[in-house]
Amino acid sequence: MRIDQGKPDRTFETSLKGDLKTLNSHLPRNRKPLSELLEEKRPHVACSDGSTHYFKKKELEYLAGILNNDEQRSLLLPIIIEVESDKGNLLVRSRTGTEAKIFSKVLDMPVTFKTDMIIIFRPQLTVLRKVLKTTTQYAFTI
Repeated sequence: MRIDQGKPDRTFETSLKGDLKTLNSHLPRNRKPLSELLEEKRPHVACSDGSTHYFKKKELEYLAGILNNDEQRSLLLPIIIEVESDKGNLLVRSRTGTEAKIFSKVLDMPVTFKTDMIIIFRPQLTVLRKVLKTTTQYAFTI
């Protein structure tokens, strides 16, 4: 039997999508604005797998110190960092670019916001996650 190289392997794609769904089950059902989380006694979001993701109050206060009131209302947490399986870069989708302002402060260098996204590099991830451990999460993509 000859395999047609031009057609995608539907079985593989279906399996991979299922694996990614399982791998990303820790992601929140809905994200909350920083301003709302700052008012909660135990800041948290509900996750797709039924668990609860808690934020450290110190991290939220750190972010509030970087951002103005409008930015605090527009920043949705946790910040989702997309990890693509075949690329070395990581991607953060952003409507406002507020995340770039935060990353610039944490990394102490300019971070570019283009076309609704911010690209960061793997070495920068270590620094970002050290400072923003509970306010960032990974999402795995293909």
